[in-house]
Parts: sequence; structure tokens; C-alpha cells
Amino acid sequence: MEVNSKHISSGNAETVELSDAVFGAPYNEPLLHQVVVAQLAGLRSGSAVQKNRSAVRGGGRKPWKQKGGGRARAGSIRSPIWRGGGRAFPGSLQSYKQKVNKKMWAGAMRSVLAELLRQNRLQIIATEDFPEPKAKLGRAWLEAAGGDDVLVVLAEAPVNFFLSLRNFPHVGVAEWQDVGPADLLRYGRVLMDVAAANKFAEVYG
Repeated sequence: MEVNSKHISSGNAETVELSDAVFGAPYNEPLLHQVVVAQLAGLRSGSAVQKNRSAVRGGGRKPWKQKGGGRARAGSIRSPIWRGGGRAFPGSLQSYKQKVNKKMWAGAMRSVLAELLRQNRLQIIATEDFPEPKAKLGRAWLEAAGGDDVLVVLAEAPVNFFLSLRNFPHVGVAEWQDVGPADLLRYGRVLMDVAAANKFAEVYG
């Protein structure tokens, strides 16, 4: 398919050819949902840890005799019902990762890229760089591109370009191999240079 590739700074546009297999793929919502959930689950640290009654220090001696004291039975001062005792159902180190094979990932990437293009949320742009790393230059470029809430996907991110845009809160700059379906859906718009689009076509086509 043919789309327009825009040079943001100059406003010039030219026609480029995109892969129909990737950017014209049908929308598979169940697959995309499964892969996005798996990607977000893999970002969870799973590091919440508490101690159970066996891990808390102390409590090896029975605090008082079983019968005759008029108090409830107790075998340890580190019981979960005691102050300073262990947790009844403590958190432990765990992994939330879900298995996603290569075909599923590729199918989800094709689905989200094609759907973003159909919704006019994906725009192909020409690769640019700035003469120096200045946020002022980045702000002017964003205004010419249509504002914030945008992810810029590049084949190789120029250093000055990345440094000029990295501090804006609703702007992301990433190279194509670091982008997944959840990243593409996180922002309102995606700006992708021609080289990155060709990389996606080569890998997922």
C-alpha cells in the first residue's frame, strides 16, 4: 500500500510503499488483548515479600502452660494473631510472566500496526535530527507534528533528537526493536520513520 511520508520540520511529503502483509493485516482483538496483557504482566516485579510465622525471629518456647492458667491456648508468641507475629498468608517472590510465542507476538504486532494506520493514529515520517540537544527544538518539532501524547518509533534514534524529547511527560522515543503492542497503544498517536516501518515489514511480514 502507498502512504504519505511527511518531513515534520519542512512540511514536505512524499509517497512511500508499506507492506500489505503487516500494515494491511486484519484486526484480531482477542489475540491482541492476550499479548498486551502478557506484556504488561511481564513488567510486574513480583517482589512483595512478608514473613510467615516460621520466618519471624523468636517464638520457639511455648509462652505458658497449656491448661490451668485461665488464658487461651498458645504455642508461640509469633502466631499470626499476636502482635509481632508472622503473616498468615504472606506474599512471596513470584513471576507474573505469561508465555507468548513468536507467532502470537508477530500476529499482535501486525494487528495493532494495521489498526492504528486505519484509525489515522499512525503516521509515517522522515528521519530527522537536531543540530544540538535542546528541549526548545524538541518543543517546536512536537508542535509541528501535532502536539503531545505521541510515540516516536525510529530505526535508530539520533542522539540529539532523543535528548531533546526525552523529558516531555507525554512523549516517547523508542527504537523499533524495543516496541511492543502495549507501547503502541499507550499513546494517542504513533510517528514512525520509513526505516522503522521497513524493519517491521521485514520481521513480521
